Amino acid sequence: MAESNHAHQDQETQVKVVVPDEHTMVGLLGSGDELLRALERAFDSDIHVRGNEFTITGTPEETAVVVRLVEELIELAKSGTHITPDTIGRMIHMLRSPGNERPADVLTTNILSNRGKTIRPKTLNQKRYVDTIDRSTVVFGIGPAGTGKTYLAMAKAVKALQDKEVNRIILTRPAVEAGERLGFLPGTLYDKIDPYLRPLYDALHDMLDPDSIPKLMAAGTIEVAPLAYMRGRAQPLRTKVLTPEGFRPIGDLRVGDLVVGSDGRPTPVIGVYPQGEKPIYRFSSQDGASTLCSEDHLWTVRTRDDARRGKPPRVLTAKEIAESGLRTAHYRKYELPLLSEPVAFPEREVPMDAYALGLLLGDGCLTGSTTPSFATRDPELAEALDSLLPGVRVRRKTDVDYVLNRESEPGDVITIANPVTAIMRDLGLCGATSGTKFVPDEYLYNTAEVRLALLQGLLDSDGGPVTQAGRTCRVQYGTASPRLRDAVTFLTRSLGGVVYERSRPAEGRSPGLARGREVFHRQDAYVLDLRLPEGVRPFRLRRKQEKYDATGGGRPMRFVDAIEPAGSEECVCIQVAAEDSLYVTEDFLLTHNTLNDSFIILDEAQNTSPEQMKMFLTRLGFGSKIVVTGDVTQVDLPGGQTSGLRTIENILRDIDDIAFCRLSSEDVVRHRLVGQIVDAYGRYDAAQGVNGDGAGRSRPRRGRRPSGDIPRTDRTEDGPDRAD
Repeated sequence: MAESNHAHQDQETQVKVVVPDEHTMVGLLGSGDELLRALERAFDSDIHVRGNEFTITGTPEETAVVVRLVEELIELAKSGTHITPDTIGRMIHMLRSPGNERPADVLTTNILSNRGKTIRPKTLNQKRYVDTIDRSTVVFGIGPAGTGKTYLAMAKAVKALQDKEVNRIILTRPAVEAGERLGFLPGTLYDKIDPYLRPLYDALHDMLDPDSIPKLMAAGTIEVAPLAYMRGRAQPLRTKVLTPEGFRPIGDLRVGDLVVGSDGRPTPVIGVYPQGEKPIYRFSSQDGASTLCSEDHLWTVRTRDDARRGKPPRVLTAKEIAESGLRTAHYRKYELPLLSEPVAFPEREVPMDAYALGLLLGDGCLTGSTTPSFATRDPELAEALDSLLPGVRVRRKTDVDYVLNRESEPGDVITIANPVTAIMRDLGLCGATSGTKFVPDEYLYNTAEVRLALLQGLLDSDGGPVTQAGRTCRVQYGTASPRLRDAVTFLTRSLGGVVYERSRPAEGRSPGLARGREVFHRQDAYVLDLRLPEGVRPFRLRRKQEKYDATGGGRPMRFVDAIEPAGSEECVCIQVAAEDSLYVTEDFLLTHNTLNDSFIILDEAQNTSPEQMKMFLTRLGFGSKIVVTGDVTQVDLPGGQTSGLRTIENILRDIDDIAFCRLSSEDVVRHRLVGQIVDAYGRYDAAQGVNGDGAGRSRPRRGRRPSGDIPRTDRTEDGPDRAD
């Protein structure tokens, strides 16, 4: 509470401020009255303390500032905030700055608490910085060393992880600054780059229980990596990716092309990034599916514990999956996602009903030299065939044999081709045998309804449900045709299912019996075990569907089985616009290259090139946030190369949800000398003709400390930073 007395009204004002209680008064004065002395040094006014009362005498303008400062200090003391002489200096700067923010509100804003330590902004610009991180998806924090740019961003990231706003934290920075010659460094790659990432590790240890950090990093919840690793997620150029027109090599894809996402629908490619030659690995699942990728390629996975606890999927690199172990006890550890909906290929006109074609491919005789025929013990199938083939009558010949005759009208010419034979000839199936039958592409790459009908025809004729005690029903299909085997595998996977394959070689196999007569096998046989998603009916034949429904089809599942070296190849990575960033690669495996539900921090961004900056920013996935920090006055790129941090504001300044925050020497929260050093360099650069962003006359390059965070005299470009 303040009371004022006017003495020499034109020149001086006296104001008294009463402190509510003795405990608060002790906090305001500090140890050995150090805070009172800091107040006296900061102002020309006379400041006296008696009991629990401050008396301030001075000019009206300065007295008003002192009174407001004391009132703000009282609020801080009441909240239990530790006050230091540096705190008073920062509060004075806030009071003299434009704006309506109260210093007490700024200094009591809690970002994160850990082990009795609370992280708060200490200056007005820091408070605006953390508020901007809350509001914007991409934030650039630009300012000199010691202003807390990275530390505060890290605190916001940890808080977002604790509040389950994101699933992972990714911390990155350029590993070794350009132009530096370190010579031989012993150890692994991680040993070599560790000193450059050490400031990020140190900040993590301030904010989390140190024992939990290795577990979070092993689980992929926290990733600390050099910037180069952010672009290492890649697949070889020849790797196939599913598009609405079929599989295409990933190396042929361009921005704007469509690929298939996890929901089965087309999604555009919005980024293509050549990676050069990289070591590659064969990534395989337990059902026999596999593809090639780099060790840092991203995979969405979930463990049994994740599923039991209702946790969201994790996003791990192939290297992280391999190093953490692919098995736990006697089961595979990592489950992979499957299509949530069947692939939506464009509709294509077909000459014959898909279900009818499936039946004929299974049990039809299509030699072309005789009238087409069909063999079955289920009259229900013959009746279905009769109803689906216009112009054809299915006539029973024996208990199991049916002939597909053309329906003739009086006056028809006898040489008119049988409709079934004509269609089979057009499809290239006329004359196909049990070992050479196949599914034409116009049926494979068609709507989900067409593909399911075709699969039902194949399974009703040559497949069936298999029940086992205590287990859900699976579907088994057998064929002697490798092309039909591949087609059924394609159809099942395109509908969201999985397929297990095994073969029965003809050589050495015991003969079968036909009416007591031995029949030797002339061709290898292929047996497929299928698991289809709930809601997909694999049969139309009543007796098979009833048996399948009696136990249920279960849930198809796919697990990581092996990750093995496969040489090295030219690679590329793509980014897609799908909300979950997933796309379908070989064998209908789902993978992706962007970072969803992540808090991503790029530190020391002044040492990125414009190309690196573009690459990094375009990794942004859905539900993610990016904070980029750096100091444009401390660029260490080779002579003539532009810093990506310098150019980015001109490129992105007009895009909503991207914000730029500038901090200055006034926001330095390290030793008070750091701010003075920054200002001293600013004055020196001004005298040397260096402009405000560090550009000007060049100076000889010398060595550089790896931490990238301590003021240096060996910079190529430096100068004062401008605060907004």
